[in-house]
Amino acid sequence: MSNNEDDKKIKKAFKQRSWNEQKSNDSWAIFKIMSEFVEGYEKMSRIKPCVTIFGSARFADDDPSYIAAEEIAFKLSQKGYGVITGGGPGIMEAGNKGANRGGGTSVGLNIDLPFEQKGNPYIDNDKLITFDYFFVRKVMFVKYSQGFVVMPGGFGTLDEVFEALTLIQTGKIARFPIILYGKDYWEGLLNWFKDTLLDKYQSINEEDLMLFRLVNTPDEAIEHIDRFYGKYMLKPNF
Repeated sequence: MSNNEDDKKIKKAFKQRSWNEQKSNDSWAIFKIMSEFVEGYEKMSRIKPCVTIFGSARFADDDPSYIAAEEIAFKLSQKGYGVITGGGPGIMEAGNKGANRGGGTSVGLNIDLPFEQKGNPYIDNDKLITFDYFFVRKVMFVKYSQGFVVMPGGFGTLDEVFEALTLIQTGKIARFPIILYGKDYWEGLLNWFKDTLLDKYQSINEEDLMLFRLVNTPDEAIEHIDRFYGKYMLKPNF
């Protein structure tokens, strides 16, 4: 985004509005937010148990993470799970592509952005939902996913995984599998969790490090999800 566009957004945010203007804008925003929740709940409640695959929108189809994500999605579909992604390119496309190839449910929860993202061609025609609000979209991921497989990604990917970890840690939602894929990518962050958050500052508990599982192959990811749901019933998380 250019500096001029940033300046315009900042000026718009600080523009003086009358009380009635602010109240009117807020009221219309509430209706828009409600409509996104209603559409999301209605469509997602008709979809069978799914696993969400997160990851970067920037990886090409010859990247090892893209190939692994497609394989994980394919194997999940063979096990009877649907696959949810953020609906865009890169890892998201790989997830939908693998589900599509396996004949499984392929869901895309897209976000309307000024750059980078549009729906990929591997999403089922009736299962693409486009959101304006990130927080509504995140509710759909957390409520209707039976597990998260988190591939290498950027700030958006980290946002999603930390949201889920926080909700599980604080008891706001039931525990479900969170799988971090790729030792080379995640090892530095996990070492920081242990050395800094746990050992140096005691800002997390040791059991918090058990809220996720680090894997390095598609088969490990599938095995962990299968093992978890060998013990627990599949259902929405709240």
